Amino acid sequence: MGVTHHGRTHRLDLADPTLREWACTVLAADPEQGIVLDRSAFYPGGGGQPPDHGVLLWQGAQTRIVGTRKGDDLWLIPAEGDPLPPVGTAVTGAVEDDRRTMLMRTHSGLHVLCGVVFRDFGALVTGGNMEPGEARMDFNLPEVPPDFKGRIEELVNAEVAADRAVAVRVLPRAEALALPDIIRTQSNLIPPDEQQVRIVDIVGLDVQADGGTHVASTAQIGKVQVVKVESKGRANRRVRVRLVD
Repeated sequence: MGVTHHGRTHRLDLADPTLREWACTVLAADPEQGIVLDRSAFYPGGGGQPPDHGVLLWQGAQTRIVGTRKGDDLWLIPAEGDPLPPVGTAVTGAVEDDRRTMLMRTHSGLHVLCGVVFRDFGALVTGGNMEPGEARMDFNLPEVPPDFKGRIEELVNAEVAADRAVAVRVLPRAEALALPDIIRTQSNLIPPDEQQVRIVDIVGLDVQADGGTHVASTAQIGKVQVVKVESKGRANRRVRVRLVD
């Protein structure tokens, strides 16, 4: 999977995460596999961010999209019982805006959390997951400082309020891996055959390789609440957060 294409599908979601509706053509339609489009703004899932939901509109019909299946092609999974548009059909794709926007805010919030914990406590990420508006991130943090939960919440929200720009760029692999501290996970998750690396930069706080969708500035994240800090082993700490509007 590249930063512009997955199989035959041009990835519009990475070029413009604000895009919610677009014209496209059906390249494949299979009742077992799903639907392949020539152009798609559906985020297919990855890096802890779930796939988008939405619809395809065509010839007076509607096909709800409830997930994706990633292989040599990017297969969109239709809702059970919905019709499949035939190959060659011109369709309009539309991403469910509320879900995508909340996931973008949540994902960017996790990057702020990651940046703060790395900057102030030197801890690397060991895992993470998110749903719209709530998430968890695990860190290699053998010793938990006093008042860690309250301190983290205060520090994260200070960075949100700072309205830092969230910039995205694509670099050749060697150039990307030469950036200081570009890998914020304990293991390098960049596929060895990936020659271009997408970089998400919360300017002045956090720079890392990432394939997800994000808001344009930290102020768009909204208030972050640290719900709980849990021990998940001798050195692993899980931080659970949610967005509070």
